[in-house]
Amino acid sequence: MEEEQTCCVVSISSCPGSPQPAACPCSCSGVVLSRGPGLVLCHGAGFAAFLRDGPAAWAQPHALLPDALQPCLRLLVLHPSAGTRIPAVSRDAPAASHSPAGALQQHEAQLLALVPCRTFQKALAQAFGQAEQWRFGGEAAGTDPRALHWFAWLRVPGLDTPAGSWTARASAGCLRKGQGLLACGSPFGALCPDLFFNTLSKGVVSNMAGEENALLLTDARCLPGTEGGGAFLPFATGSRLVAVIVASFCWKGTEWVGLTLLCSLAAILRSSASVLDAAGVAVPPVPGRVAVVQAAGGQDPLGWVVLVECGGTWGSGVLLSPRLLLTCRHVVEAGDPLCVTPAPGPSRAATVLNGHLVFATEESSPFDVAVVELQDGVPGFVPPHPAHTFLPGEEVSVMGFGALGRACGPSVTTGVLSAVVTVAGRPVMLQTTCAVHGGSSGSPLISSRSGRLLGIVASNTRDTSAGTTYPHLNFCIPITILQPLIARYRCTRDPNAFAELNRAGEGVRAAWWLQRQPGPPSKL
Repeated sequence: MEEEQTCCVVSISSCPGSPQPAACPCSCSGVVLSRGPGLVLCHGAGFAAFLRDGPAAWAQPHALLPDALQPCLRLLVLHPSAGTRIPAVSRDAPAASHSPAGALQQHEAQLLALVPCRTFQKALAQAFGQAEQWRFGGEAAGTDPRALHWFAWLRVPGLDTPAGSWTARASAGCLRKGQGLLACGSPFGALCPDLFFNTLSKGVVSNMAGEENALLLTDARCLPGTEGGGAFLPFATGSRLVAVIVASFCWKGTEWVGLTLLCSLAAILRSSASVLDAAGVAVPPVPGRVAVVQAAGGQDPLGWVVLVECGGTWGSGVLLSPRLLLTCRHVVEAGDPLCVTPAPGPSRAATVLNGHLVFATEESSPFDVAVVELQDGVPGFVPPHPAHTFLPGEEVSVMGFGALGRACGPSVTTGVLSAVVTVAGRPVMLQTTCAVHGGSSGSPLISSRSGRLLGIVASNTRDTSAGTTYPHLNFCIPITILQPLIARYRCTRDPNAFAELNRAGEGVRAAWWLQRQPGPPSKL
């Protein structure tokens, strides 16, 4: 596969006998961009321990040349030998690629320069507010935020090939949210390459920001060490490299968001033009357009999503008609004035609308639901079609304003319908593996197969004993619970049409308490 032939592992260490105190060896993933000449691109954070001036060097406005690093460094690139085929892996978990150790070749490399990507740096500031305590990388230390926008260019003579060409690439400028991506990198870097080398993980473009989509987020599940690996657009004629992995984990405060941070390859190439020119490297242009796949049924489910703000609280909602929407009770329970912002679209600008609360379930109800009516309708709105049945295992997506709020519009995450919980033969709870995080409450859950609305997101999972949030295990209220009540309200305009949600039986309450009755208190 093209992805595995393109990706590699970069190792950085001090040479034996170096006059400088030896820093701990470091490794990460990388991508082979050219074989004529042999060029490898990787993330720059792995060079942090070898900077002469320490972390202060990341504040430099221009490229860092090799003399900015400690002398006597040894750079190695581990790459599949020509013709090696590495088996593909599964959708949801990044399983290891089992490549025979003898099929990998090791090459000496020289650093051309460490280059900052200013376009990506500006997009970072746009998408991730400092007050929200965003961190990237591992839970304990993570990546120095000053290093996030730095990338390393390596010259690798051992990869020179007669008539060698550049890796097939695509521009991120025409990507759309929900478009499929394939991420390739080596978990834990150079550790056990016979087990972890060039692992594949499938996901979608969850969100994007900046000029020409310089910053991308994907729900492809990557691990530490995959930084510097590639994100590829799959095509019928082969994959094209579109972005480089910057951080495998994103944290907002203490919450693991479950998304991977990427930088557009085109943005890196633009920022690196002077460095590559000085090295005598001619970069062929990146194709500007990619194929766009139409949404199921010709509809764009992003048009159903709204941002709901109530005082200092915000969450998501799903429009059912130009003026009626569903969200969660805990999003609007402050009682402050309601402001609703529909997701912008090709023919619709982001406009803040006033709304009033029609109905909210009681706190004792297992169904965390609120119904809101807008003062003005959303123009050109095409309503969703509600589902009537649920198929465990089917592919689904969640679209909402989780984590990033209004900064970049709604995010898209994908997974499967992992369970349908029934009481007396009636679905009362849906579980999914989509990444769901703070701000996703009220988001629509959509069938990827039919495009129908399955339900609304109520919560993800938090282990109260460990203080850990699990974004890939979440709970949704089936639309079949709500649809008859909505129809009754439309006929009668009486909010009491929803009062049935407060009278749920003990079986339903036990399911939403996340514990078996009788029994010890649940930790979830």
